[in-house]
Amino acid sequence: MKTSLTLLLAIGFMAHAQDPTHASHHPDVDQRGDQVMGFSHEKTTHHFRLYADGGAIEVEAKDPQDTESRDQIQMHLGHIARMFAEGNFNAPMLVHAQTPPGVPVLERLKNEVTYRFEKTDRGGRVRITTKNAEALKGLHEFLRFQISDHATGDPAKVQQGR
Repeated sequence: MKTSLTLLLAIGFMAHAQDPTHASHHPDVDQRGDQVMGFSHEKTTHHFRLYADGGAIEVEAKDPQDTESRDQIQMHLGHIARMFAEGNFNAPMLVHAQTPPGVPVLERLKNEVTYRFEKTDRGGRVRITTKNAEALKGLHEFLRFQISDHATGDPAKVQQGR
């Protein structure tokens, strides 16, 4: 059952990435993201990192003087870290208009994953760690989906952690 679900999620992820309507889907993701996150995707950069012990969600204002975006990012990411820790992934579901891959696993194994918000000079980061192999796999599926759907160009391979 678990193998079948993983296979279905992987096939769905690959089909989504190759879907010609994906290009028209991206502006909708940006528009919904601006509303859900409370800051402009045009004034900020998003990065999703995969690490051997988890990963990270990083958002920063493009302009170092843009303290309004920085403050909105910090408020949002602090909120996201708390929501995710509770197993609440409603924000990504609203942004992407679907349940991202990995979310059911992260919800079920919420006590096996740590979400730590960290401020940066221009925004912040949610550093995510786990020692649970199944949670790690779900997290990496979730982050790879984010990379694809937000078209960040980030590596989809596991990198050295920070």
